[in-house]
This record gives sequence, C-alpha cells and structure tokens, in this order.
Amino acid sequence: MPLLSFWESSPNAVLEMSIEQIVTSAGDGVLKDESLCSKELRTFFAQVPTAKLGEYAAHCLNTSFSKSGLVLQDLANELGGRLGFKVTHGLYQGTTNGIGNDGLWHLPGKHDVLVEVKTTDAYRIRLDKIAAYRDKLLNTGAISKANSMLIVVGRDDTGELEAQVRGSRHAWDMRLISVDALFRLVDLKEQTESEETANKIRELLVPFEYTRLDRLIDVMFTTAKDAVETVDEVPSEIPDAHQLTNSASDDKASVDAKREQVLAFFAKAHQVKLIRNSRALYWNDSHTFRVACGVSKRYTDSNVPYWYAFHLFWHDFLIEAEDAFYVLGCLDLDIAFAVPFVALKEHLSDLDTSTRPNGTYYWHIRIMEPQPGTFVLQLSKTGKHLALNRYLVSMKS
Repeated sequence: MPLLSFWESSPNAVLEMSIEQIVTSAGDGVLKDESLCSKELRTFFAQVPTAKLGEYAAHCLNTSFSKSGLVLQDLANELGGRLGFKVTHGLYQGTTNGIGNDGLWHLPGKHDVLVEVKTTDAYRIRLDKIAAYRDKLLNTGAISKANSMLIVVGRDDTGELEAQVRGSRHAWDMRLISVDALFRLVDLKEQTESEETANKIRELLVPFEYTRLDRLIDVMFTTAKDAVETVDEVPSEIPDAHQLTNSASDDKASVDAKREQVLAFFAKAHQVKLIRNSRALYWNDSHTFRVACGVSKRYTDSNVPYWYAFHLFWHDFLIEAEDAFYVLGCLDLDIAFAVPFVALKEHLSDLDTSTRPNGTYYWHIRIMEPQPGTFVLQLSKTGKHLALNRYLVSMKS
C-alpha cells in the first residue's frame, strides 16, 4: 500500500514502522530527485509530530542504511519549515547543469539561507563548492543579496569543521549547527507564542559578529519572557487570578495535556492532521487549516466558570486560513467547543479587551453555564450570548 494511503487509514501503524520501511513504502520506494517516493516522503514528514522526526533523524545517524543521508536532508529541510522559513528543497544528487545545494530557506524580504546537510564531519568539506552554489543562485536571482550559508551536521563534535570554517574566507557568512541543536530550536519555537520570539530564534541561524553579546542575550531574554507570559492563557483580571497562579491544576503540563487530548478528538472529527506551530497554534501541512486552542480550569467561586484570553496574534494567525477554528478546552470536562473563526470574528467587537504594557491586547472569552450542560459565550458589551453547544466536540471514546 502506498505510504500516504496507509498513513491516512492507519496512522498509528505507520508510526510504528522504521524509517527504512517508510521510505520503501513511499511511491515506488526509490528515493531520488523528482521521484514519487521523494514527494510522498516529504508530504509524510510535513504531517508527523516533531518528536517522531527526531527519532527518524537519530536512526539515520546511528544506523547506516541506503539513502540515510538523503532522508536526513529532507528531515533538516522540514525542520527549517517548522522554524518558519519558506523552504525550497535542493537536489539529492548533483548534476552537470543543476545547482547542488541541499536546500534554500527563505525569510521573505529579510534573508536567504543556503543549506548543506552532512551526516558527519569526518572528512574535509569543500567550502568553496558550497559558496559556488550560493554564487550561482545569486546570479540567477534565486536568492537575495542578504544571504548566508548554513551547514547542518549530524554530530555534535564538529571541532575540526569549525576550525576549517574559521580559517576560511567564508568565516563571516557561513555557520554550523548540529541536527540535535536544530531540533532543540524547533522545540523551543513550538513551546513559545510570540512571533517576536520566533523571529529571534530564526535570526540565530544568520551569521552575526559575536564580540558584542547583546544579540544573544536579547534572544535569551525574549524567549524567557515569552515562556513566563504564556504559562497561563487566562486574563489576569479574573476574580481569583491569584488562585490561578498558584494552582497545581493549572500548571503547564496539565494545560498542555488537555490541549493535546482536545485537539486529537477535534482532528479526528475533521479528518485533518494537525502540526504544532507554537504552544497553542496548530495547522495542517498546507497551512490552509488552522486552529488556536485555549484551555481553562473551572472557577467554582465565579458565575463565569471558564475564562480565556484570545490573543491578537492568534487572530492574525487564523485570519490567513481557508478554514480556522478557536477551540476551547476545559480541564474538568470531557467536551470542548470548536468555534469557527468566522463566527467568533463577528462578535469580537462585543467582547471586553485588555492591553498589556507592551501595547499588545487580547479579548476576554468567558464561558457561562446558565443550565447544567448548556454553555454560552458571554458577549459582555451587549449583554447577549453566543450558544456553544452547536460547536461541541465530544472526547468520549
């Protein structure tokens, strides 16, 4: 059975397969440029959780098999996409007339990165050859003048290659990163919310001068600040905000676990495979189907049992999709609410907002339960409500 058909019908069975089995079942099983095998494999990688991609990469590095280097090349390019770059895959095998780079990662209007993927640095790499690829791409207009080169290597011990780059004329426009570190960057990006943080993570892959450390410290500070601000997604103005901050039931692990549960049932109901973009934002591999998912505990001492914040950058993320949903999970319930973004958007002006010191703002989302089992979204500025039971997602197996 072709890989994608099998993946659609039996995803758990596919995830139990080894990466060699997956490659063999993709297309005609022959991994080469412009092959059906390559197209199916890349489509599959685009739909697989990042943690699983990490397992495949580790296997490529620890167990040599036919085409393992080509698989690692595709995995590295998929990570570039998950970091927010627009990725153009390169060639597996160089040709007389083709440009043999492994990939191009674009930040439109900002920077282009030529990527080379190496399983090992046990031998000297021809840096001038990589630079020649860059020059050819520049001459054809495929990349902008704001560009650099990035070598993704399979091993952490890259001392010899680092020395080779430092001693070359490419020391200022070429950088190295291990596959493991690249995965850590993706994981960090997926755990944060701010687009500012995502931009700074991407900027780490662009060469810059290290004598002054401000840029590195700026990345660390922004990431740490983002992590603190996104631990709780509930507005700080709620009546028992102090209780929320100190409640074990609202720790990050509980919220994330509930979110994963909610989205698993939601994705199954909509027959879509969701990939994490950030901590609360998800999309499909074509980015046409998007979801923002908030989670709240139940507030027993309030007439509003569930409180959420709908952030402006969530709005901007959803508005670019063909199909978009705001999904609301409740820690103590086995149901959730998947509100189509078009329905929510009509009522945003009816909701209260709060503005943070940095100028960003969010809408207050309050779910009420006027009768047991009947849920409504409070439209605080009008005194009206939006019925939610029509958007109910059951999490009963």
